[in-house]
Amino acid sequence: MISPLSPTPSNPDIQAQLRRKAQELESAFLSQMLDHAGLDSASGGFGGGIGEAQFSSFLRDEQATAMVRAGGIGLAEQFYRALAKEAGQ
Repeated sequence: MISPLSPTPSNPDIQAQLRRKAQELESAFLSQMLDHAGLDSASGGFGGGIGEAQFSSFLRDEQATAMVRAGGIGLAEQFYRALAKEAGQ
């Protein structure tokens, strides 16, 4: 059980799982934002055609994951705190 002052569950395994899921959520959000920003429409990354349409999403997802590993935009921490709060109740 979480005390009112503790923002995280006491079990390290649960903390690691919650942090990983929070990072996955931030990565999915960033991937969608990159898509809406037009990353898929940038030419030159691939040769064009159906292959580019199919594989550009993989590139975008990896770029979003790399952004989260580099610190992201702070959403993962907010998601983690919300998940930890729910896990403690």
